[in-house]
Amino acid sequence: MKMAALIVAGGAGSRASAGLPKQYARLGGITMLSRAVRAFAASHVDAIQVVIAAGEGERYAAAIADINDPRLLPPVVGGRTRQVSARNGLVALRPHAPDLVLIHDAARPFVTGDIIARVGAALTDGPAAIAAVPLADTVKEVGDDGKVAATLDRGRLWGAQTPQGFHYGHILAAHVRAEAAGIENLTDDAAVAEWAGLPVTLVLGSPSNRKITTVEDLAMAERSLFAPDIRIGQGFDVHRLVKGDHVWLCGIRIPHTHALEGHSDADVGLHALTDALLGAIGDGDIGQHFPNTDPRWKGAPSHLFLAEAARRVAMRGGSIGNADVTILCEAPKIAPHREAMRERIAEVLGVDTARVGVKATTTEGLGFTGRREGIAALATATVILC
Repeated sequence: MKMAALIVAGGAGSRASAGLPKQYARLGGITMLSRAVRAFAASHVDAIQVVIAAGEGERYAAAIADINDPRLLPPVVGGRTRQVSARNGLVALRPHAPDLVLIHDAARPFVTGDIIARVGAALTDGPAAIAAVPLADTVKEVGDDGKVAATLDRGRLWGAQTPQGFHYGHILAAHVRAEAAGIENLTDDAAVAEWAGLPVTLVLGSPSNRKITTVEDLAMAERSLFAPDIRIGQGFDVHRLVKGDHVWLCGIRIPHTHALEGHSDADVGLHALTDALLGAIGDGDIGQHFPNTDPRWKGAPSHLFLAEAARRVAMRGGSIGNADVTILCEAPKIAPHREAMRERIAEVLGVDTARVGVKATTTEGLGFTGRREGIAALATATVILC
């Protein structure tokens, strides 16, 4: 089933950012809007539609300039209320014919792939599902006089979050009906669904998926980024030696008595490092993204695979801390090419050469590498997610 993401970023709220609409405020150097878009770009959605305020086209373009994803559609202009903005976004998605839609607030920049997946999965059992968290605080009902009128049973109370997922046709019809009835101030899409009689399922969100509203919220969110999520991935690859006159290792062409056999250029160093980066972010492996059954990758240079892994790291708001490759072979000698290898890897990853290590060792004549039947490589990579 086709799933679309609709990110509502049309608000004018500036309490968090001194006159700047909060969705364009930066956290760790990245706008909240960009963080939200990246989260959905990293998930299995088929289209991403952003709703912005009138006159915010240039600001929007600057905010998502670091994102190059064909699934990101041109933005659509919202309306005077959040409900109107969501409806405009839903209408804009109509030509793309999604079966399901996940509606998210740009002011929740810390949504995770797990939350997105849980909401999407819940739509197999019903027409609507929302992320939510049970309330931890005691909740008081206040009367018109400003005094406590009652203490509510928090065991039955949950705080609604986004994303909120729906069968596309159902939520679009509910919005259209609400518009026809003159109702335009419902504060979330679940309320629109409830008004239309659609059952809404709760799935567990997360306290970290908080909404940024005030200056204090923004400051707390900024501080949380100073405790980064550090990931370490590892990779391994091996290719057989066959007749030839050169090998590709860590992006460098080296004359040799044999060649490495493979669907691509068989660069074991870059293959292992690609897997290390993908492993660090839990995004499959090189065979999943570049299968050897796909003719597009026949003879392809392996730096394309490494660059894609680096792009996927960046799409998750991550940076590469270091990359380290060990090549296992009896020949060719790696030392004369080591610095060129480090520089090439650094160039592809967009990092300083000081963050890249390349080493080599023999296996003392033991095993397939010792018998000069093939070359293997081990790699590790550190990724820092914001």
